[in-house]
Amino acid sequence: MYNNQRFPEGFLWGGATAANQIEGAYEEDNKGLSTSDFAVFEPNSEGKDFTFDVNSKQLEEYLKGDSDKLFPKRWGIDFYHRYKEDIALFAEMGFKVFRMSISWPRIFPTGLEEEPNEKGLQFYDDIFDELKKYNIEPLVTISHYEIPITLTQKYNGWESREMIDLYVKFAQTLFERYKNKVKYWITFNEMNMSLTSLYTGAGILEDKLKVSKKQAAYQATHHQFVASSLAMKAGHHIIPDAKIGCMICRLETYAASSKPEDQLQALKEDHLNLFYPDVQVRGEYPSYMNRYFEENNISIKKEPEDDAILKNNTADFIAFSYYMTYIAEDRPDSEDISGILISQIKNPYLKLSQWGWPIDPIGFRIALNKLYDRYQKPLFPVENGLGAKDILESDGTIHDQYRIDYLKQHIAQMKEAIHDGVEIIGYTTWGPIDLISCSKSEISKRYGFIYVDADDFGKGSYDRYKKDSFYWYKKVIKSNGELL
Repeated sequence: MYNNQRFPEGFLWGGATAANQIEGAYEEDNKGLSTSDFAVFEPNSEGKDFTFDVNSKQLEEYLKGDSDKLFPKRWGIDFYHRYKEDIALFAEMGFKVFRMSISWPRIFPTGLEEEPNEKGLQFYDDIFDELKKYNIEPLVTISHYEIPITLTQKYNGWESREMIDLYVKFAQTLFERYKNKVKYWITFNEMNMSLTSLYTGAGILEDKLKVSKKQAAYQATHHQFVASSLAMKAGHHIIPDAKIGCMICRLETYAASSKPEDQLQALKEDHLNLFYPDVQVRGEYPSYMNRYFEENNISIKKEPEDDAILKNNTADFIAFSYYMTYIAEDRPDSEDISGILISQIKNPYLKLSQWGWPIDPIGFRIALNKLYDRYQKPLFPVENGLGAKDILESDGTIHDQYRIDYLKQHIAQMKEAIHDGVEIIGYTTWGPIDLISCSKSEISKRYGFIYVDADDFGKGSYDRYKKDSFYWYKKVIKSNGELL
């Protein structure tokens, strides 16, 4: 039973990353180009401005190679060459699990090859062997915001059903190769990202669409649902004891007031968020989406076998990211702003991070309870952290008490959720080492326990330094969450 006041024995403490944000080496060992390799860094953009969208004209310019734009995800933090050093630091903190993703174009450079790239497969073999040396369990995300750019050019990404078989081939290749090394898998990172950025979440160039953005987003989502279920089927066949989960960015939604119309809008917003695990855990489209599709002129094209595929192959656990809560209000533009990453309506009871993200630890407990109440499946919060501007002192120290405070409050609320009866597998912070931001392709928005000496322009020694939070998290893990 989980109804106790302690973290369970064997709780998986660790940290989370993504290949496109840490690896670098974007053209080494036969790797192909990915959608993330074309995400630019704009030095003068506002903190709230995301720079992860790319249109067809920009892509054409970038592919020519004569653009003066910066693409920091191409160099990452050089994890490709420094993974042994970084994993040793994770082990020093006491990690039980390391969440990582596998770069699709590192295995299938264009996504269209019949045979995988052996050098890419060997790289991840080496990582898994290094993790095993320290008894760190890998948690692998199969697709984390990157597909081979060729598939965007040829099919406009997940707009096309052609992507399903290509993804399943990729997933099966991973299951076969790593069946003795990886037990925990996630099929797609934050599948609801397509509501914010079609390019990031689905590799779709929006200006090439002949349908509405919403139609494209939900059709792409359907293709990902089917691909995810087929991957789960293959994974459970190839690795009988595998645990394969789905994942969303959980935006816990509060109504702006007790006004019934605001409460109803909050319910609608919550439905758009829960739609994704509803399908992947319950195995069918929820009835509440019928009206939403009707009112937004959305028609999902399915093949006859799709419903059975979804029903028969559901997730073993629910992974999710949690960074903030969301305010919903009945207003004329509510439909236009629904589902976006950060609510335009601010909560007066919450402090904001340097990037304008509301900090709400109690919302974390609420999210854990609501998800568990709804699905009765094990939960795995696999992203939670604070992006901030850290200062490397002359003596090599980094004093990030603000990060310790943030994580301490969230872990305390996670512990309360366990006391509430919620079953939680583990917890991985985002990210345990500084990495390139997804939304703005900058490193100056730092999350890690480990400082990487590099700036937004790729300049620096790339040496690693332990922050104060490194030593704090080490104590947390050693005490299994008792010492915060």
